[in-house]
Amino acid sequence: MTILQERADMSEKSVPVTGEERGEGKFPKGLVLRLFAYLIAGHLFAGFLYLLFAMGAK
Repeated sequence: MTILQERADMSEKSVPVTGEERGEGKFPKGLVLRLFAYLIAGHLFAGFLYLLFAMGAK
C-alpha cells in the first residue's frame, strides 16, 4: 500500500466534528484559561513598562 492510498483511507475514516460534539460553540477550558492568563500577563507587563518609562522621565 502506498502512502497516498494510506492517506486516502485515513481521510475516509475521519468524520467531521459537529457543534454538538464540541459543546455547541463553547471554547475548550484550557484555551479559555490560557487566554485569560496571557491577557493578565500582557497587561501586567505593559503596566511595568509604563511605570518604567514614567519613572525614567522624571
